[in-house]
Amino acid sequence: MSICINRFGLASLAIVGLASYAYAQCQCTAPPPQSASVTTYHNDTLRTGWNQNETLLTALNFPSSFGVRHTVSVDDQVDAQPLFMSAVSIAGGTHDVVYAVTESNTVYAIDAASGSILVSRNLGAPVPNPLGCGNNPPNIGTLSTPVIDPSTHIMYVITYLNNGPSYKIWALNISTLQDAIASTVVAASHTLVDGSTANFDASVQRQRASLLLQDGVVYAGFTSFCDFAANKSRGWILGWNANNLSPKASNQLTDQLASGGFFLSAIWMSGYGIAGVSPNLYFSTGNSASGTYTGTTNIQESIVSLNESNFSINSLFTPSDHDSMDDEDNDMGSGGVLVLPVQNLVVSAGKDGRLFLLSSTNLATPLATYSAGGGCWCGPSYFVGSDGISRVVTSQGSTLETWKVTASPSALSAEFSKGISNTAQDPGFFTSISSNKKVAGSAIIWSIGRGNPLMLSAFNASGLGLLYSGNAGPYPNLGGNANIVPTVANGRVYVGAYKTLTIFGVN
Repeated sequence: MSICINRFGLASLAIVGLASYAYAQCQCTAPPPQSASVTTYHNDTLRTGWNQNETLLTALNFPSSFGVRHTVSVDDQVDAQPLFMSAVSIAGGTHDVVYAVTESNTVYAIDAASGSILVSRNLGAPVPNPLGCGNNPPNIGTLSTPVIDPSTHIMYVITYLNNGPSYKIWALNISTLQDAIASTVVAASHTLVDGSTANFDASVQRQRASLLLQDGVVYAGFTSFCDFAANKSRGWILGWNANNLSPKASNQLTDQLASGGFFLSAIWMSGYGIAGVSPNLYFSTGNSASGTYTGTTNIQESIVSLNESNFSINSLFTPSDHDSMDDEDNDMGSGGVLVLPVQNLVVSAGKDGRLFLLSSTNLATPLATYSAGGGCWCGPSYFVGSDGISRVVTSQGSTLETWKVTASPSALSAEFSKGISNTAQDPGFFTSISSNKKVAGSAIIWSIGRGNPLMLSAFNASGLGLLYSGNAGPYPNLGGNANIVPTVANGRVYVGAYKTLTIFGVN
């Protein structure tokens, strides 16, 4: 028996044959998380969305004075999740900083307490809504959530630029927002099944899935614009060396077919990030042409695990009705993939509302399938309650729901369910979790209801009683299906919207 601290800072017992709170029988190499900072989408590479170090905002003693403290004006729509770093040396002082990026390709470093803009930088003109795709805002610039390496103080950002158009990956010093490494234009090629070559075409590829930093590599997934230009657009996963932004020699093209005229198998996940557990990557894919699924050279409608060393497929799950899913545009890939830090489990759902529980080490056969409230342009979250039981939080349709994770057999057990106001956009929404570790009565589920305005709501994780609901900013581009994820850190909540960043807190 050994005692270790897992990647979530929870002490765990590694006992052969018993489930532990450490991923894969107590992996102990990763240090516990920093107490405040949120440096990647949904808080960590597993995409749990859980900040377990929140001592100021608790469900047990939720402050009556909680509300909007500052509304920060920015130059365009904020679709990416705000990131947060504590004690940054910036603008001649030391500040807690929230970082926001806009669809006009502007990066903002904002004082997290006062809302004052410390530094900003525009990285180039965005692309006017390409191809007439209605689920975009008027400009497409920086859509995906960047990632910060706290060890180097470098933030990696991908922009869409109106010079071609083209995509560029940047490595910015978080204190100055100047280049820490020279930026790189995104380019790639892949050999198709007939021996011909597919070249990455920025004019038909949309970079929506949030970035992942793992094992010294920055990863990004690419999708299409409304399935337009389906004869050109494909799903790509590309990687760049974090030290110099040189591209990885290998990549993954999810549709490698050379005929048919309708490719896609896109990677979009409504902005959710590719998940990572070294040396593996996890994501889901969208539709392609019915009858073209191969399981190797075309992997549409699937939940996929890749080996990051050479992008080979470890395993994947594809529902048996994938042809009808293709025909009806019922993308599996509308929902993100959450890797649980217990029992080697993965959960994911797509447009048709089925929630799948799978083994992360062998995705091929679901352990269980559930109905969880409706379609999912969304992604799940995870936390551990004060009773020590792991829970998954789903936000499908207009239903917020918590599920207990049971060990033997591995399963989810529905616990609390609550309908929420979720109007004017496609089904589903996003959540984050905050708690003071596993202290009883501390856990809060935060959600963003889709509409105009966006609404921030806080629910007691035990029972889903409403603690707070308030205006989180305008969102007039309702066709865009807001990717918005609330960021919780040090007693404040940060929400991006149209030309605003709203800072919530207490007096």
